Amino acid sequence: MIKVGIVGGTGYTGVELLRLLLRHPEVSVEIISSRGEAGRRLDDLFPTLRSHADLVFTDPADAGWETCDAVFFATPHNVAMKTAPALLDKGVRVIDLSADYRLKDVGLWESWYGEAHASPVLCAEAVYGLPEMNRAAIPKAQLVACAGCYPTSVQLGFMPLLEAGLIDPSSLIASSASGVSGAGRQAKVANLLTEAGESFKAYGVAGHRHLPEIEQGLNTMSEDSVSLTFVPHLVPMSRGIHSTLFGRLTRPDTDLHQVFSERYANEPFVDVLPVGQTPETGHVKGGNRCQIGVTVPQERDTAVVTVAIDNLVKGASGQAVQVMNLMFGLPETCGLDGIAISP
Repeated sequence: MIKVGIVGGTGYTGVELLRLLLRHPEVSVEIISSRGEAGRRLDDLFPTLRSHADLVFTDPADAGWETCDAVFFATPHNVAMKTAPALLDKGVRVIDLSADYRLKDVGLWESWYGEAHASPVLCAEAVYGLPEMNRAAIPKAQLVACAGCYPTSVQLGFMPLLEAGLIDPSSLIASSASGVSGAGRQAKVANLLTEAGESFKAYGVAGHRHLPEIEQGLNTMSEDSVSLTFVPHLVPMSRGIHSTLFGRLTRPDTDLHQVFSERYANEPFVDVLPVGQTPETGHVKGGNRCQIGVTVPQERDTAVVTVAIDNLVKGASGQAVQVMNLMFGLPETCGLDGIAISP
């Protein structure tokens, strides 16, 4: 059994990790930490986990992480970068769901996050945790920086087109929308039901922190430099991400559906829909699946790719478990074969 610990188990990604790991046949969850909830029973805070775990929140400073084979960081940015180095020195493998190690350019990270990076050397060593991109590198990694939710949807949507050189990389557009859980489990007026309900808005239009991560990934897929206009939106639903992507075709006569189908033919968690169908967030809710539709409207010169994922599963915790499976030589689908919830 793989012994794992979770730093920051009180947020949505933390409890989603627990939901998946507690039913994983090859995993034993040993430690769950929280400074604010130290000493409190896990199932007291999350009654959905009653009878599934006999765990108590531990203060992270006293948790004994060295007994774990792997530790997940389900924390905001700037936590893992201060704690992960000590765990790595003790031989513990680290799977970070935050943004601390996603960017290779430390200066770029510092400019977007407004602080000095606490362990910049590790940014170069971290493997980017998007399995469809880095499946060969992940098994050997000691530190994996899991891809963000928006970046997962955008990169998987553009990947086949950029790899095949089928779109102009200099003028890409991504219009993405996320459920409210993407903002985290915290008290903010903007996230209240009476504020977010019955409303739809764009945010981060002038610049969103996921943009450099997305462009970094897209640049690895393209021979030429990528420039992306990325606009995120908030949707009054609990979970889900829907991205609509636009790229100017360089070869308009290409069968794009065939390109996508061939690229993802062996990907267990990417589902290319039949011609004429487009994905919905409700069809991937609770599952570690990315559904993709591709269209060329009016048979003109612009490819429109629509992508749907559950932001808490394929966009976060499910992807982290997928990464863990690869790191420890397990079948990639192990513990992730649940069917999406409907309705």
